[in-house]
Amino acid sequence: MLSANSDLFNKAHLMAKNGGWSIADCVARSYDIEGMHFGTLGAGRIGQAVLRRLKSFDMTLHYYDPHRLPDELEKQLGLTYHETPASLVKVCDVVNLQTPLYPSTQGFVNDAFLAKFKRGAYLVNTARGALCDRDAIARALTSGQLAGYGGDVWFPQPAPVDHPWRSMPNHGMTPHISGTSLSAQARYAAGTLETLQNFFDGKPIRKAYLIVDGGRLVGAGANAYKLT
Repeated sequence: MLSANSDLFNKAHLMAKNGGWSIADCVARSYDIEGMHFGTLGAGRIGQAVLRRLKSFDMTLHYYDPHRLPDELEKQLGLTYHETPASLVKVCDVVNLQTPLYPSTQGFVNDAFLAKFKRGAYLVNTARGALCDRDAIARALTSGQLAGYGGDVWFPQPAPVDHPWRSMPNHGMTPHISGTSLSAQARYAAGTLETLQNFFDGKPIRKAYLIVDGGRLVGAGANAYKLT
């Protein structure tokens, strides 16, 4: 289920905890994601992981990335490739940002780009807060161009108390908590240990962990970054 406001889930929990039973209040502005069109702007390692997880929810999956994925993977996940971000956002009910932050991508989700979205779409940003024009997001939520905005990345971080994303309507923001679960921290530690051991033993480092080797972008970094 998709909701434009995370407070609804807290309200539903409190209702159950405190003896209430107003189901209509619990499901206000909530929709099934089954049958929705979902698109990711950026289909690197994380973007692909998101697409793989959503395939089981019977969503129609779209993606844009400067590096097109192999045909076999597109067929496996049932992906529709878009040559431009604008082509993707005009047909998707939910848009996911997994774009690296460069000077060229900073603030690219602005008023003009948001106007190309399907009206009433949801935008999820767990990549970088600075990909979005802060005030344009708030305006799009107020006007209804966006039905909801969620994520855990802000600009700047930590966000000031008066940051408009704290008070804009229909948002589901949290502090920057992705990757900080105890399970994730254990994976980070194991990956760091493996990388160091392989380096000192003269063994190849796992491609998923490699960004730069010998001054060249390789492994996970080859498609996700660019040297300037």
